Amino acid sequence: MNFFNLSSPNKFQKFSKRIYPWVSYGSVMFLFIGLFFSFFKSPPDYLQGESVRIMYIHVPAAWLSLQIYVVMAICSFVSLVYKHSLADIISRSCAPIGATYTFITLITGSIWGKPTWGTWWVWDARLTSELILFFIYIGHMIVSNSYEDYRKGDKNAAILTLVGIVNLPIIKWSVDWWNTLHQPASIMKLDSPSIDSEMLTPLFFMAISFFLIFLSIMLTRISTEIIVRKIEIIKSNF
Repeated sequence: MNFFNLSSPNKFQKFSKRIYPWVSYGSVMFLFIGLFFSFFKSPPDYLQGESVRIMYIHVPAAWLSLQIYVVMAICSFVSLVYKHSLADIISRSCAPIGATYTFITLITGSIWGKPTWGTWWVWDARLTSELILFFIYIGHMIVSNSYEDYRKGDKNAAILTLVGIVNLPIIKWSVDWWNTLHQPASIMKLDSPSIDSEMLTPLFFMAISFFLIFLSIMLTRISTEIIVRKIEIIKSNF
């Protein structure tokens, strides 16, 4: 398949219909496997005890909160430079999903922080920059839907997204740049991960599941947005 052809909204819609069942079924399968390993096969942490199991939700959600924003930033660049409508549609479709994953990250982080740090929230560099990311997602949704002409909303939302990308390296390396309560990287390291393989296994399955859930929702939202824009074009011709 020539993937450059997918830049056409109609062809992308046909392609998404073919892969959607595989993506959705796969997300459910990996979710059940991940939850099984998370609750029954992974050991409690020697310091945090059973509360460490929050990690299997918190960490994949945090990964996706950043990865989805990268997708939006790439689409925003393509939109502004090449004026491609599908890039705007993808970015608009990703924003609510990214905001949801970021919200899950913040909530599970607070729940995890209570027994670990003794408080629900601290103005830690990692936590604060993640909260800013959530507000950027919300800002994207507000801006993109604030204009009757969706093209103007898409353009301004794309600019906001590209400006907001400066927050990503702050989130990623804040634990290295500043003395924070948040633990440093233990999985995405240049050397071997400093986490037990019995904990890596459920993280692996949960991360795949969260990614496939993102894809399935994104494909649905893209197809819906394409249909909505076709209807608006038809209405404008009458």
